[in-house]
Amino acid sequence: MIEEIIIFGSIQSGLYALLALGFTLIYGIAGVVNLAHGSFYMLGAYVFYVFGGSLLAEYIMDFLSLYLGLDTAAASLWASLLILVLAVLFVAFIGSVVYRFTMHLVLGDEVALMVVTVCIALIFQQIILLIFGPTFPRVAWPEGTFLTESTLLLGVTLQYSRALAFAVSLALFLGLLLFITKTKIGKAMRAVSQDREVAMLMGVNTERLYMLTMAISAMLAAVASILITTTTTQSAGAWMWLHPLALSFSIVILGGLGSIKGSLIGGFIIGFAEQTVAITVPEGGGIIGVIPLAVMVLVLLIRPKGLFGKRIEMED
Repeated sequence: MIEEIIIFGSIQSGLYALLALGFTLIYGIAGVVNLAHGSFYMLGAYVFYVFGGSLLAEYIMDFLSLYLGLDTAAASLWASLLILVLAVLFVAFIGSVVYRFTMHLVLGDEVALMVVTVCIALIFQQIILLIFGPTFPRVAWPEGTFLTESTLLLGVTLQYSRALAFAVSLALFLGLLLFITKTKIGKAMRAVSQDREVAMLMGVNTERLYMLTMAISAMLAAVASILITTTTTQSAGAWMWLHPLALSFSIVILGGLGSIKGSLIGGFIIGFAEQTVAITVPEGGGIIGVIPLAVMVLVLLIRPKGLFGKRIEMED
């Protein structure tokens, strides 16, 4: 039981931290409480599903099979990974465009931003319903590839898809930290998060920077969506944006709004709490949905600003 909590709790926590990171990033840099974050999560699953069943996927598989000599299973696997990358980039593009023509116009008005982002989420939900209807399309890795297989780790059966999800989530988290701390654009993000006016006087184009930040935020939500969906429910739905939004909000409030470190630690707290309840409590799977909110309330009663309650953590 302890081994299951450690292994599955770590995987769940890494994915949760990745999901919350996009939410806290756009708040920390642009000051946007993006209540449409869950809709980009939803779009990630649907775009991956659409791209995976399109002619594009067939062309990629034919190219891998004919020109690189890969067998059917290997070609199918690499095609799915390429589709994942294309789907994530597409959602990132949508996120930047949506930000530029909606959120940016009311930047600085917190109430208007919250109303606009909620409306964006509802619009995306209705678009999905119009296109796909109230169905639940299957979102999963192709059969016959090693990602659908499993192995034993510390006596626990672990699917390779879950191991891949954990590795990708941590790699993206560390990559983003390096990007923010070591690159010129990352330093500009830190400067804007500290003082927007001074950064503008130093020549930083805040409009483009905010669009890039929104693109990264949407990208992280899409990656988390694909990795979580393909390893758990394996289906998408028009209302699937609500739970990740509540989850993201709980984690960033728990860790402290604008704190990257807080998102990581908050994600691990929530992830391990859910897995502990699901594994140790009889019928625990039916109540894990309230765990993030319960943990958030408990922490806020002790620390009202969260664990690392700063405007933005990236100035360290």
